Amino acid sequence: MTTTVTTEAAVRQSSPGTASGPRRRPGRIRRIGLPYLLLLPALLLELLVHLVPMVIGMVMSFKELTQFYIRDWTTAPWNGLDNYSVSVDFDAPVGAALLHSFLVTVAFTLLSVALCWLIGTAAAIFMQDTFRGRGLLRALFLVPYALPVYTAVITWVFMFQHDNGLVNHVLHDQLGLTDKPSFWLIGDNSFIALLTVSVWKGWPFAFLIVMAGLQNIPKELYEAASLDGAGLWQQIRRITLPSLRPVNQVLVLVLFLWTFNDFNTPYVLFGKTAPEAADLISVHIYQASFVTWNFGTGSAMSVLLLLFLLVVTGVYLVITSRGRRTADV
Repeated sequence: MTTTVTTEAAVRQSSPGTASGPRRRPGRIRRIGLPYLLLLPALLLELLVHLVPMVIGMVMSFKELTQFYIRDWTTAPWNGLDNYSVSVDFDAPVGAALLHSFLVTVAFTLLSVALCWLIGTAAAIFMQDTFRGRGLLRALFLVPYALPVYTAVITWVFMFQHDNGLVNHVLHDQLGLTDKPSFWLIGDNSFIALLTVSVWKGWPFAFLIVMAGLQNIPKELYEAASLDGAGLWQQIRRITLPSLRPVNQVLVLVLFLWTFNDFNTPYVLFGKTAPEAADLISVHIYQASFVTWNFGTGSAMSVLLLLFLLVVTGVYLVITSRGRRTADV
């Protein structure tokens, strides 16, 4: 009898249905590991598309890589930090041209981001009110963002033509604001043309993000503020902008990085050689690499640009995080 009871107890303890003792759950482990397994192909492609060329570019920046070694770039002799020295020597022609391009890019980026944010925020606030045709107007606002870059910029190229462009036709022929038709794709006006296309193409993104952020603001706050006698500007200043601070912090950073690295817009607008007034650093690096065939110097400029963007992003995140903690306190 005692032997039978002992055997039954041992069977109960070893059976999978008993509650005593830890049990392994292979099905749960599979469920946890499945998302990572599904993400693995995307991560591998991301490494292949971004990280590998980045590492190769860093290696190329330390080589004297010119057109003579382009067939087998690994045989190019090591150049040490000479490419970086040439790039940051602002008294020499190469460094002076890079510094000019950097300053033009900074001015262009600040103006473009500020105008995109301002127009997008104003349009999003305006669209909060219900009126007839609001859905159609929202769709029209998103057309510049939805269009392919090349299609949109090529359309602007035709509009900026000197003789038969729409811009000169409106400003000179119809409104009489200029004494003669202007050259928009060369000279100093090229900066205005580039900024116009960038803002036209970028502000719908700001409009979309801000409009999504406005959906999270309770309407009761505006109703209470209106009962207290607050006007429209006071409501925007005291309710809308503080509530949109987390959204705007991400939006401004994304717009800055996109605009500072923008290559398609100036390349399609001006071609391989941009005017001096619109010589963005992305096109300048392209010219230093693929036009003058000095890939070592071009790679060094690209690495310097990467370091600058990393520093700016880090400083921006530190400042915004401190401001967020101060506001929460």
